[in-house]
Amino acid sequence: QVQLVESGGGLVQAGGSLRLSCTASGRTFSRYVMGWFRQAPGKEREFVAGISWSGGRTVYADSVKGRFTISRDNAKNTVYLQMNSLKPEDTAVYYCAADSGMIIQIGQTAYDYWGQGTQVTVSS
Repeated sequence: QVQLVESGGGLVQAGGSLRLSCTASGRTFSRYVMGWFRQAPGKEREFVAGISWSGGRTVYADSVKGRFTISRDNAKNTVYLQMNSLKPEDTAVYYCAADSGMIIQIGQTAYDYWGQGTQVTVSS
């Protein structure tokens, strides 16, 4: 069992930055592929970014490529999402998720554990 807790959301102006953190319980964090997803009002939850066990491989949605960076610190059981050049369309609840598989998946059904989400609001 893995419990995930996100933090770092908030209100920011367009063009600003935020860093989200997701801390996991348990001693096997390094064995999980980690992902960030988001859900905007009235829309389906969508993949944002994913990172491999070691952090050596990352995958991004086209909409955030070049602006967001996912990273992880396995010693701290934490995954991060650095978000720069934020746009109003980035407004959403952001969720981190853990997948016990071996490759980065973009489909949410592949992920076994989810955090409660953190709100990110970008004003224009």
